[in-house]
Amino acid sequence: MTEALPDVGGQQHAVDRSTSQDSRSAVRRNPFRWLRQHRGLAALAAVVAAALGMVIWGQLAPKGDGVSLSVHNPGPSGARAVSEILGRHGVNVNDVDRFEEAMAALADSDFPTLLLYDRNGYLDDQRLSELTGAARRVVVISPRLQTLGALDSGIRQAGVVPESAPVLEPDCSLPDAGAAGQVTGASGFVYDGGTSCYRPAGTSAGLLAVSGDGRVTVLGSTAILSNEKLDELGNAALALRTLGSSADLVWYLPSLEDLDTTGSPQTLSELAPDWSRFIGLWLALVALAAIVWRGRRHGPLVFEPLPVVVKAVETAEGRARLYQDARAIEQARDNLRAGTLVRLARKLRLGPEATADEAAEAVARFLSRPSPGIKELLNERPRTEARLVAWAQELNTLEKEVSDR
Repeated sequence: MTEALPDVGGQQHAVDRSTSQDSRSAVRRNPFRWLRQHRGLAALAAVVAAALGMVIWGQLAPKGDGVSLSVHNPGPSGARAVSEILGRHGVNVNDVDRFEEAMAALADSDFPTLLLYDRNGYLDDQRLSELTGAARRVVVISPRLQTLGALDSGIRQAGVVPESAPVLEPDCSLPDAGAAGQVTGASGFVYDGGTSCYRPAGTSAGLLAVSGDGRVTVLGSTAILSNEKLDELGNAALALRTLGSSADLVWYLPSLEDLDTTGSPQTLSELAPDWSRFIGLWLALVALAAIVWRGRRHGPLVFEPLPVVVKAVETAEGRARLYQDARAIEQARDNLRAGTLVRLARKLRLGPEATADEAAEAVARFLSRPSPGIKELLNERPRTEARLVAWAQELNTLEKEVSDR
């Protein structure tokens, strides 16, 4: 007789399906349980997601530099905004940072405007003259004294805009300034000569100056062209009217490579005026005359030992001040303890070979006091200056008690 065997495989599959369904339902009810069970996988996924996000952000982030008034600088001090606005209005902004590139860009245009911002003074007089001759209009931003002298436009530097004038009115006959209206005056420079606009109260110099022939315009503020201040007041209008008068704008920011290093630097004798070469001989004669005069007046030097008497009190006070300045509490404590033991041994006739414990025992017998208290006082180590002073007073009191008996 045969017996039917149970379907073990089917039962097993049913159990597996039931277990899987229970696991999925448990995960749906408590998703954090799955995270706890797969911590390593979750941490790896988080790291990969963060790295992927940083790569995407690096690719999508705006590229640029950090140079002030650079058309590639999207920061607050850059000038990307004004260059893009000029480009949308049909102005071809040619950004250059080398003298040769600037001259080539000026030669390729029929009516070019040159924006020059040489804040470090890299260009010499010859190169500045060549740039002025090649451009139809030159807009100089916050020029140095050397730059103004080489341009020979009759415009001179006249100081800075006071802090009391953060906003300046045009107050001049130039149509561009009149149409722009108020502009930012903070941290700006003022110039005199030609036609000046945006003058602070009490001065004839202005933030904007135009030469008599109209070829050179000096703007004494980088904030008006910067991304941070462009949308304030009439800064954008003044910038667009000043730089957008021609179809081609050469935006030139000189770099260190434009510095002329062909000639040798001038020596100190070449830089000094002609009359200074006689100063050395004259000073030598004056010094010799002074030596002879003082020597004849006082006679030869004589070394004579002089007796010097310094009181013991002054010496003690001087050492105490030195200890106080150096905060040498331990050194002062050791000196006070040693002096007290020597004087007590002398008064009690213990002899020079007596130890500190023997001196403490003798003092205790002499004063009829317990010896542990005397030893504790003599062996104490003060930690602060206040306690050191109080401890010294207690030692002095102990000596007086021994002396008075």
